[in-house]
Amino acid sequence: MPAYAVANLRNLNVGPDIAEYIRKIDATMEPYQGRFLVHGGAHEVLEGNWPHALVILEFPNMERAREWYASPGYQAILKLRTDNSDGDVIISQGVPDNYRATMMLEKLGLA
Repeated sequence: MPAYAVANLRNLNVGPDIAEYIRKIDATMEPYQGRFLVHGGAHEVLEGNWPHALVILEFPNMERAREWYASPGYQAILKLRTDNSDGDVIISQGVPDNYRATMMLEKLGLA
């Protein structure tokens, strides 16, 4: 199943370090078959408050996502982002193509 690295970035200090990070991140994802699904961009708040930048990367599975994050290539540029923004980053497992919300009822023991 696919896995997603999701970043909720706040207080982004856009400058030379962030520019370098952006120039280099694609090359760090290539060996792990990662790709951008969302990279900042326009968004519309439907509920709550969201003044942040959202980034979503897709990987073939959790293992590849973990390998990318821990890779020497990514670790070499990570500080460029963390020194210039606050944020939360997670890796989350996706669902299969045929997934339906009611499948969660079985996981919760409510089926």
